[in-house]
Amino acid sequence: MFDFTKMFAANLPAASGKWSGLAKYNFTGGNNDAPQIPLDDLVTAASNVLRREGRNLAVYNLGTGPQGYVPLRDFIAGKLKRDAGMSCDRDNILVVSGSLQALDLVNALLTDKGDVVIVEQETYQGTLTRLAQRGVRAIGVPLDNDGMRMDALASTLADLRSANVKPKFIYTIPTVQNPTATILTQQRRLEMLRLADEYGVPIVEDDCYADLIWDRQRPPALYASSKSDNVIHIGSFSKSIAPALRVGYIVANWTVLSRLLALKNDGGTGALEQMILAEYCINHFADHVEQLTRGLKVKLDCLTAALSESFGTSAEFEASKGGIFLWVKLPDGVDAMKLSQSASKAGVAINPGPEWSTNASFSKSRLRLCFAHPAPDDIRRGVRTLAEVCRNEFGIPQVIANVAG
Repeated sequence: MFDFTKMFAANLPAASGKWSGLAKYNFTGGNNDAPQIPLDDLVTAASNVLRREGRNLAVYNLGTGPQGYVPLRDFIAGKLKRDAGMSCDRDNILVVSGSLQALDLVNALLTDKGDVVIVEQETYQGTLTRLAQRGVRAIGVPLDNDGMRMDALASTLADLRSANVKPKFIYTIPTVQNPTATILTQQRRLEMLRLADEYGVPIVEDDCYADLIWDRQRPPALYASSKSDNVIHIGSFSKSIAPALRVGYIVANWTVLSRLLALKNDGGTGALEQMILAEYCINHFADHVEQLTRGLKVKLDCLTAALSESFGTSAEFEASKGGIFLWVKLPDGVDAMKLSQSASKAGVAINPGPEWSTNASFSKSRLRLCFAHPAPDDIRRGVRTLAEVCRNEFGIPQVIANVAG
């Protein structure tokens, strides 16, 4: 057999293991609520748009150019104006294969090995991994219950300037932050924009969870409030419709988009997905998201009740303001990485905090639990199993005998 390993390029990521299926109790990943996939309406949308425009699939990008299906871009522009206060049109939008491709394109455009990027101290694991793979140093800024702390951001920017280091950009998830689910206040958004202008640093705004807010009220996007056009906005349909569709988008000025288009040399994002999404979303998006968020809130309530029942005061958390995950703090004696490994053997999959943080010691005993995909009964059973594993490994939570007086 030919030994391909001798031909592998340098600096490859570690090899992937073979797929063994989802865990029995899966609290990981961006999976969503299967019963709330709008299947019947998607089938109708697919049938309608294919009958009307299906023969355009014979041409790359449906013959309408590489930025994406025009009706979908028009829908996105209208949605962003209505929900996020953004003024943009189809020419400001590039449809991509999920937000991960958007991040890859932005990183390729703006970063080189040895660069520095500012992120929230706890942030999306995929962002941290991709920056590390490019040899880019991620510097984390602490958060509180209102999102990234602006005093800490100001201090970080000042320290970097003193060291003659100019960060390439500030990466932020301001609306339903991942993993903390915080929402950056409007006052802090304006201060972030002011600091970005003062230090000449652009902002990359990842808004993938912004549709999933319980009260349906969200501050304007950073892009909407920028006076210097220094924000690149990233969005996705993965959380609002279905993650397997792999459709996201980038909003930026033409100077940026023209270079991103040159980097996006994949022949175009899947046109069929774009066609179906546009046909569906134009008629149903707002009603669907309202129903989806109601169902997700029920599951969050189920998760928090299960944690309180099985962990008692050993599990600390602030109930999420939206999204699909809960950021949980266990006592300091718990090692989340070890807990994750032991829990996996018991059929429970969790995201250990250190993998989602630039400060592993701070997040050592923290977990990200995604509640969207498991059914309520599985949420309860999974949390009970996790508590049993945690007790066996770390003595937490303790069993308190109920002694009658």
